[in-house]
This record gives sequence, C-alpha cells and structure tokens, in this order.
Amino acid sequence: MALPAPRWLRREVLVGLALGQFVSLLITSTGFSSSELARRGVNAPTSQSLLNYILLALVYGGIMIYKRQLLTVKWYYYLILSIVDVEANYIVVKAYQYTSLTSVMLLDCWAIPCVLFLTWIFLKTKYGLRKLFGVGICVAGVVLVVFSDVHASERKSKGPSPLKGDMLVIAGATLYAVSNVTEEYIVKKSSRIEVMAMLGVFGAIISGIQISILEREELRSTEWNASAVLPFIGFALAMFLFYSTVPIILKICGATMLNLSLLTSDMWAVLIRIFAYHEKVDWMYFVAFAGTAIGLIIYSYKYLSQAHN
Repeated sequence: MALPAPRWLRREVLVGLALGQFVSLLITSTGFSSSELARRGVNAPTSQSLLNYILLALVYGGIMIYKRQLLTVKWYYYLILSIVDVEANYIVVKAYQYTSLTSVMLLDCWAIPCVLFLTWIFLKTKYGLRKLFGVGICVAGVVLVVFSDVHASERKSKGPSPLKGDMLVIAGATLYAVSNVTEEYIVKKSSRIEVMAMLGVFGAIISGIQISILEREELRSTEWNASAVLPFIGFALAMFLFYSTVPIILKICGATMLNLSLLTSDMWAVLIRIFAYHEKVDWMYFVAFAGTAIGLIIYSYKYLSQAHN
C-alpha cells in the first residue's frame, strides 16, 4: 500500500509555492519599472498606480455589478484603506528617485515587524519568543542596509540621496503594514471581490485628486514616448496581477509562506542590478539578505516543520 504524499508535496502547496514566486517576480518588476522611470526623470508616482486602481475597479466592480452584490462593509472603511494604500504606493515609488532598487526591495522587509505589532495590538494575535527573535534578525538586516547606504553614498549607483530614499521606503513600508492589517480585518467581514472592487474605486478617485494637485505639471512636461509609456503600463499590470493573486496564496499557504516567497524578490532585484544595470552591489546587501532570510525562517519554523509532517 502506497504511503500518501507528504503535505509539502501536495498539489495545492506546490501551486502556492509557484504563485509565491510569481508574485515575487511581479514585485521585482514593479521596482524595475519605477527605477526605469526615475532614471528617465519621470516623477509621477501617483500616476503610476492610477491605472492599477482603475483596472481593479473595472474588473472586480464589474463582477459585483453582474452578481448584483451589495456591500457588506461600510464604505468609509474602504475609504480609509484606500487612502493608506495610495499613499504607501506614492511614498515607496517616490523613494526610487533617491536610492537604489536593491535598497527599496530590502527595506520593504520593515513592513513585517510592523504587521506583527499592529496585529498584536488591534487583532490580538499572539507571538512567541521564537517569532520575535526572527523579527529582530529581520530588523537588523534593515538597519544594515541603511548603514551601507549612509557610508557608501559616494557611489552613483546608490542614487542622489540614499538616506532620504531609505527613510521614505521605511515610511511607505509602515503604511503598507497598516494597509495589510486593515485589509485583513475587512476581508474577514467581506469577500475578496468586494475588497478589490472598492479599493479600486476609492483608490482611483484619491489618485485622480492627488494627481491634479501634485503631478499635473509633471505629466504635461513628460515626453510620452515608448520608453516612458511602457514602464507605466508594465507597473500597472504587475500591480493588478499582484493585488489579484495575493489572496489566493493566503488561502492556500497562509501569510508566512507568502512573506517567505516575497523575500526572494530581493535577490531578483540584485540580479537585475547586476545584469541589467551592470552595477556593483555592496557586500552588505548580501549579508542583509541573509539576515532577513534567516529571520523569516526562524519566524516561520513552526509552520514549516508542520508542513513536513
């Protein structure tokens, strides 16, 4: 009699792992698109996200209308979620004007301890010492990236103002954490279709208002050729696919495996920097990556060991 396949070899887990690498590449591609636009002098971070919100509103809003689905959560919860999400995207995309692609990808790890803290305070989630120790190692890796940028700012590859860019990424990652926790709270009371639709509607409205105030002149002065339009479209499509895929991964594997999968986006970013930009990467980046990887493995050890039983 054949033994059943272990849990970690089951089809749904393998699908979840494959989708995890898919969204990891999507995150890397959004970073690549933002970095390319910054290199070409295009400064319109809100405009980059607008098309993504429009796609979410059209696709998932269309599904809601077709199904005649009514809202199950008050509209102002979605308004708050959308404001935080729009500003998080704005700040992180803005950071590409000041620091390197690799720094942005690594410093995004700051969202992890923020999520843990917010879920502990507001959702009453409990965390053991092992998880907290893993988070501490992740934070140490983040600090190491900032230290590297401050003490190696003379290299042009770092960007014109590395420390400013790093601080923007940390601020944006904090807002991402607030957005994720808020979305987790709403999803438990609603459906994925409703959340994506309302995030798209309010996100598009807020982005449109912000563009009219902050980026109107920038859009007028930009020369809209293929080198400017293609990164815009690529960013929007990658973001739309990312927003649409993440809930599926959460259902199959959970948030821990999602975070582990997204961690590989840091190494994809390093490869892009080496092979696409032909730039040298500071050795501290690899140490920081190793630290964040070890920290996340320690944090998720319990779930990984359970998956192999």
